[in-house]
Amino acid sequence: MSGHGHGHGHGCEGEHEPAERGLEYGLYRRIDLEKLQCLNESRDGDGKLVFKPWDRRNERDKYVESDADEELLFNIPFTGSVKLKGIIISGENDDSHPAEIRLYKNIPQMSFDDTGREPEQAFRLNRDPVAELEYPTKIARFSNVQHLSIHISKNFGAESTRVYYIGLRGEYSEAHRHEVTICNYEASANPADHKVESVIPQTNFIS
Repeated sequence: MSGHGHGHGHGCEGEHEPAERGLEYGLYRRIDLEKLQCLNESRDGDGKLVFKPWDRRNERDKYVESDADEELLFNIPFTGSVKLKGIIISGENDDSHPAEIRLYKNIPQMSFDDTGREPEQAFRLNRDPVAELEYPTKIARFSNVQHLSIHISKNFGAESTRVYYIGLRGEYSEAHRHEVTICNYEASANPADHKVESVIPQTNFIS
């Protein structure tokens, strides 16, 4: 008898989530699509097709497929400054799905020769045909991104890689000259003047 009644009340938790996630995944609107590059795409221009609205993330009519091998490299310029918080990559539910991505910031015109350098962050991916797995970025490293490069370095064993959707979650600000004001913060406090109070952790980082 006591086994009845379980499972009720859980269905409502995520009901309003898709609309909110759709807003959060709106950075595709901030991409300068005219300048976006996808290296090693099998058809010119297909790389641009996978950056699309949240409610179209499961559409299968538009995709990008790699050409010579399994690697793809997206060079994504934004129209302003982006704080990148998460990424979703969705492909086919087979070995052509990306298995690893490496993220680089602010290296315009990046080529495969540049992918030997240390990425800002790398992820091992799971197959995600329904575009629901988000990989959270280290926000401190991706807080001032004008250009994002995504290197798909391997898939699950197929000769080519196929991608249907890339979702970017984060915040966007217009391209202002923030650099002028940032240097002012450094001189705002000198803990050496107050040695007694210096037990307070000096964690005044601007994230």
